[in-house]
Amino acid sequence: MKIHCHRPSLAAAFQIVSGVVPSRTTRDILKNVKLSVSGGKATLVGTDSEVGIRHEIPGVETERDGETLLPTSRVISVLRELADEHVDLEVTDEAVWIRGAHSEFRLSAESAAEFPAVAGFDEDNYYAVVGKELREAIRRTIFATDVESTRYALGGVQLEPEAERISLAATDSRRLAVVKLGCRSQGIGSSEAPKPVIPSKAMSLIERSILSDDDDVLIAVHANEAIVKCGGSTISSRLVEGRFPKYRDVIPAEAKVSVEFVVGPLHTAVRQAQIVTNEESRGVDFTFDDGTLTLDSQAADIGQSKVQLPISYEGERLTVTFDPRFVAEFLRVLDPQSQVRLDLIDAESAAVFRAGDAYTYVIMPLSRDR
Repeated sequence: MKIHCHRPSLAAAFQIVSGVVPSRTTRDILKNVKLSVSGGKATLVGTDSEVGIRHEIPGVETERDGETLLPTSRVISVLRELADEHVDLEVTDEAVWIRGAHSEFRLSAESAAEFPAVAGFDEDNYYAVVGKELREAIRRTIFATDVESTRYALGGVQLEPEAERISLAATDSRRLAVVKLGCRSQGIGSSEAPKPVIPSKAMSLIERSILSDDDDVLIAVHANEAIVKCGGSTISSRLVEGRFPKYRDVIPAEAKVSVEFVVGPLHTAVRQAQIVTNEESRGVDFTFDDGTLTLDSQAADIGQSKVQLPISYEGERLTVTFDPRFVAEFLRVLDPQSQVRLDLIDAESAAVFRAGDAYTYVIMPLSRDR
C-alpha cells in the first residue's frame, strides 16, 4: 500500500481519531489506529472497544489499496514535526514508511486483521441537528457529568428528543445543566422517543469532530448503541447503562429573587474569590445587599478574600454559599459579553442560572458553619 496525501489533513484526522485511543489497555492492538485505503479515499479507525470512530480523508493519491495498523502517538509526532505540505506513506510486510521532502521514518508494521470492527453510518432513521448548535450544547453540558460515579447514568449526557427539538442534560447530583436546541427527524415516528445516555468520552469526541458550523450532525439511536455522523467522521458508542435522574423535578418552578449579570465581570469575581479556597473550605459566600454582590471566602492556613461587584439588586440581604468551581465552569462556556439571570428562593434551595430560554443551570448551595 502506498499513498500520497496532504499532511495537515492527515495530521488533523489523526488528532481527531486519537481522542478515542486508550493510553492504558490490556489489549495492545487498541493503541493503534487502523488505516484503510480504497478508491482514492483513506479511512482512519480507532476504538477503545466501548467508543469507536471512523474518519474519512478524501482525495488521496494511491498506487495500491490496502490496510495496516499505525502506532498512534508515533505517527502524530511525526506528522506534527514535519513541515512538508504533502507526505508519502508506504506499507510493506515489514514496515511503514513516512516520507517528506527531506525526512523519512520507518515504523513497525502490524496486521489489521484482528482490529475490532467499528460501525459506519448506514441509517434510515435518525435525528439531524445543526453542527454549531450541537457543539455548543455539548460544551454547555458535558462539564456537569460525573465520570467517577457508579450511581444512575451520571457518567454521560442524556439526549431527549421531542417534536422539532432535542434536550441535552447532564448532572453529577450537585448541579444540573440542560440545553434545548432545534432538530428534525428522519424516518422516526412521533411515538418513538428514546432517551439515550451517551458517555462523556463519546460526547467529547463528537464535539471535537464537528468541523462545520452549518452542516447537520446525524444521530441514530439503537437499543444499546448510538451512531453519530459529523461530516467525515462517524462515532459509534455503547450507551450508558442505568437510570438517568428525573432532572425536571429539581428545577424550581418559581423564584423569590432574580438578579441579572453580565457574564464576564461575574466570572472574574468568582475566579478571584476561588483563589482563597481549598478542599476543606471550598465554599464562597455570595451576599446580595443594596446594589452590591459581595463574595467572601476564607480557608485555614491560606487566608481570606472579599470581592465586590455592583449589581441591580434592592431586596433584603441574602447570603448563599456556592462551590465557586461549579459557578465558574458554567460561566466559562458563555460569551463574556452575554447576560445571565440568577433565580434564588433562599439560602438552602436550589439556585437556577438561565442564559436565554434554551440554557438552564441548577446548582445546590453548600451548607457552611460559621
